Amino acid sequence: MSNEGQQTTPGGERRVEQEPEQRREWSVARARSTAGTSGWLAFGGWMLVLAGAFNIIAGLAALFRPDYYVVVAGELLVFDFVVWGWVWLAAGVLQAATGAGCLGGQRWARITGVGLAGLAAIGHLAFLAAFPLWELASIALSVLVIYALVVPDKDAVG
Repeated sequence: MSNEGQQTTPGGERRVEQEPEQRREWSVARARSTAGTSGWLAFGGWMLVLAGAFNIIAGLAALFRPDYYVVVAGELLVFDFVVWGWVWLAAGVLQAATGAGCLGGQRWARITGVGLAGLAAIGHLAFLAAFPLWELASIALSVLVIYALVVPDKDAVG
């Protein structure tokens, strides 16, 4: 047996050297992407964190500064500012935590984020009289989050 094309490593192991044509084939082969998530998931995660921060601020404002809003508590569609304050505070914390899960690529966070964004959009619609422009912007942000989280990964099949 000939030792042509074989090399010995410092540990005494023999390595067979490939022909130049085989090496070239391997050098131009594309590496398969290991990233299993799309840019949309990261965008949706950050937007969910942002929406959560907005809801936390709205909740704190409703609890501590109800005079900040356009209407008085009796003109809200449902509940009063104290209840809405706690609702927005809880929703904001859940959204921020779920957004962090989305940024980590967690499937449960993607599904939960869609649900939380949908519920937040409905809640903002019910709270619309309190601060109309802000609530419309929050509804639009919720819809954007839903879209970003349901867009399939770039490697998805079918």
